[in-house]
Amino acid sequence: MKRVLIVLCLSLGVILGGCASKKEDTSLMSPELLYTKGYRRLIKHKYKQAAEYFERIEIEHPYSKWAVKAKLMGAYAHYKKESYDDAVMSLERFIKFHPGNDNIAYAYYLRGICYYDQISTSDKDQSNTQKAQDALGAVTALFPNTEYAEDALKKLNLTYEYQAGQEMEIGRYYLNNGSYLSALNRFQTVVEKYQTTPHIEEALYREVEIYTLLGLTREAKKAAKVLNLNYPDSSWNKKAQKLIK
Repeated sequence: MKRVLIVLCLSLGVILGGCASKKEDTSLMSPELLYTKGYRRLIKHKYKQAAEYFERIEIEHPYSKWAVKAKLMGAYAHYKKESYDDAVMSLERFIKFHPGNDNIAYAYYLRGICYYDQISTSDKDQSNTQKAQDALGAVTALFPNTEYAEDALKKLNLTYEYQAGQEMEIGRYYLNNGSYLSALNRFQTVVEKYQTTPHIEEALYREVEIYTLLGLTREAKKAAKVLNLNYPDSSWNKKAQKLIK
């Protein structure tokens, strides 16, 4: 991901030579000078200062070519200092007003990454997961066959794992507390919606386990058959086959 993200700085960077004096000029600076100062601070990891310079370009020189570049660079600076709301706001403006820009795919991608980096572990709130899925899905749909789409797809699959993990976590909680039907609903959700995730094998086993506890032999055998056909070498399958015997 890091290599994909730094493409922006390399493509929008400027030659940093002799265009700014050592002493800060308090008068109105040219957009080129503001951009250079912002870029210099960005590569020195002074993200807050970098964002401030890029924002000044938008405010003081809104119609210059540098203002367009500054929107994206400012968003990147906000992202690097983990000011995700500010980054997304800047990216939304860029996407809205510059849909034909050469860096539009990157803007969509970075917006997705802003949401993705805020996803919590599977036992926490997943409010950003759906936003990440929507944003990363837009990248794969609108800009296929790009490096951004390739990385977005990998992260998109991971978001499904996060969601499946949360369903499994809640399902185990219900199971351990004897709320079998509530647990079953959670495991069935994983089986139906997250079949490509690593959680599918355990989810199928949990179905067998709960059906057995409830005395629903036919349903238990049916779930065990699906598990055996698709994951014959799984440790969860071996446990399931012992249960139905």
